[in-house]
Amino acid sequence: MKLNARQIDTAKPKEKAYKLADGGGLYLLVKPNGGKYWRLKYRVAGKEKLLALGVYPEVTLADARAKREDAKRGIAGGIDPMEAKREEKIARETQLNNTFKDIALEWHSSKLKKWSAGYASDILEAFNKDVFPYIGKKPIAEIKPLELLNVLRRIEGRGATEKAKKVRQRCGEVFRYAIVTGRAEYNPAPDLTSAMQGHESNHYPFLTAKELPDFFKALSSYSGSALVVMAARLLIITGLRTGELRGALWDEIDFNKAIWEIPASRMKMRRPHIVPLSEQALSLIGKIREITGNYPLMFPGRNDPRKTMSEASINQVFKRIGYAGRVTGHGFRHTMSTILHEQGYNTAWIETQLAHVDKNSIRGTYNHAQYLDGRREMLQWYADYMDSLEHDGNVVHMVFEKHA
Repeated sequence: MKLNARQIDTAKPKEKAYKLADGGGLYLLVKPNGGKYWRLKYRVAGKEKLLALGVYPEVTLADARAKREDAKRGIAGGIDPMEAKREEKIARETQLNNTFKDIALEWHSSKLKKWSAGYASDILEAFNKDVFPYIGKKPIAEIKPLELLNVLRRIEGRGATEKAKKVRQRCGEVFRYAIVTGRAEYNPAPDLTSAMQGHESNHYPFLTAKELPDFFKALSSYSGSALVVMAARLLIITGLRTGELRGALWDEIDFNKAIWEIPASRMKMRRPHIVPLSEQALSLIGKIREITGNYPLMFPGRNDPRKTMSEASINQVFKRIGYAGRVTGHGFRHTMSTILHEQGYNTAWIETQLAHVDKNSIRGTYNHAQYLDGRREMLQWYADYMDSLEHDGNVVHMVFEKHA
């Protein structure tokens, strides 16, 4: 005889637990403490098993019957409902443990051998500041596109559009890693490109020669950190990437030879890089040494001198002098490349100075040494030109023959 709701509600506890059968192996177990528990007795491969279906009244009579029918269909298809429940529980626990932060840190660790220490630090800093506080604790497989978009829009909201683009790309790599390791099925990051500010731009914002006099005027009037301003000026006349500059170590500088030797471990392209230093660069580095010469790092962090200056420091200066969205530290590499090409300098010198990858690594190594004198001449001209733009405001294009 089948159960009804009244029978279940009026069932009183007894000294010992007892059962109220509903048929098809389903019954309600009434315990001495008054608790009422649904159980399903079934057989698989000739072996009797017992499956817990929940507690009444949270699981109603109709719910329990539906679960019984689901289990019977599974058994008919060769599925043991108890094993299926156990596997589902394990899968759910695994999913809860595979949070975005867990996967991101695992992905980050897997890349450390390929990255420079500075680049790895920048990525982790961005995640810790802008991503983990919002979606770090959420299972990566449950993160929806809008949730990730909100993370990126917070970054854009403070004017850091290029930073938002980088974070989107890095989050996309984390999702791809989760997919190939079986812990996610969908990567929402690529679909967000069109919803972000500045998505139509294919390069970092940069300034032209005509815009530089006003920029330098604004920069010279900035009353904030002198160290960050000097870092920005050094960045402008060396053509380095911001991460390569911020991670500078004092033992990389040879004042006698006027060169800066950056090891492969610190370069984005994982190749050693020699930077010939102009008179202006040497002067700046000398002033910087008066401030940070007692530390291993040329640009130590404000709160922890063992870490580099933060990734946002230089761009924050540009923002505060009114150039938010108009230029970034990386954009000055484009400015340098444009001006030097317009002046007729050898493209190979320029590309070598910007540490762009040469597809022929042997030729690249040879060129690195061969072009040093040419690059020294080129960078001295460029530093002089920057000086003339700052102090005279004259944008003079002196096109003349350059040595190959």
